[in-house]
This record gives sequence, structure tokens and C-alpha cells, in this order.
Amino acid sequence: MAEFEIVRQAVITAEPARIHGLIDNFHEWTKWSPWEDVDPQLQRKYSGPDTGVGAQYAWDGNRKAGRGSMEITSSDDREIGIRLAFEKPFKATNKTTFELNPVEGGTEVVWRMTGQHQGLMGLIGKVFPIDNMIGKDFEKGLDRLKAAAEAN
Repeated sequence: MAEFEIVRQAVITAEPARIHGLIDNFHEWTKWSPWEDVDPQLQRKYSGPDTGVGAQYAWDGNRKAGRGSMEITSSDDREIGIRLAFEKPFKATNKTTFELNPVEGGTEVVWRMTGQHQGLMGLIGKVFPIDNMIGKDFEKGLDRLKAAAEAN
């Protein structure tokens, strides 16, 4: 099993609290998630509190969207931690964090996912680095998050 880390960052011209609200509430992810347009028929289920620790989101979609769930495991002004569990097209559980760092002109958002390659993904990861596969999605998501945060 090989460990991996994917990290992307962007500076958004908005206060950390504005960005925090878009990440800490899974209902808001439809405004910026890079995977929202993968399956127009995506089924979503929300449970737990609307925001913060314990908020949960599950999805079930087509082959591209797959099936999985997320749960906010930690949340404060500067960092949100999420447990990300994929069920299909492969099984994996990863840790995702969003760091919100005030900088001149706005907020630097650092989106990080860590985990371990297991089974088939371990073999695929040797040929197709996961950073190449998922990193572009993170970049797309940060661009959309920037647009959503700066719109209001």
C-alpha cells in the first residue's frame, strides 16, 4: 500500500468566513463542486446537522459519479476536515482537508486529500498517478469555489 497526497491551492478574493460557509455546508457544494456536472441525475442524501461536525452527504450516480459519502469530522475558522468514503467504482476511505489562510487580497484555500492506494487502485496508481487524475478536479473545484465566493 502506497500513501498519496493531492494538494491544490488558490487565492480567493473573499473573507475566510464566506468561503467556510460554502465548504462547511454540503448543500452549498452544488454551487462549486467539480463533480456536479458529471451526472445530472445524481441522487443526493443529506443527514445530520446542516453544517459543521457530523454533517453528512451521500451520493449515488452513474459510472463517472460512482457512489460514496462524506462526513465533516472537524471544523473551525481555519480548517475543515472531511472523511471521504468511496463505494463505487472502487472502495477507498480518504481524509480531505480545506485550510483557509488569510492573505493579502483575500484567502488562500488549500485543498488536500490523503490516503493509501489499496488493491486495484494500488496497481492503477503506479501507471496513472492519482495526482494527475484527481488534481485537475481539485483545480476545477477551486475555480468554481472562487467564482461562488466572489459572486456575492
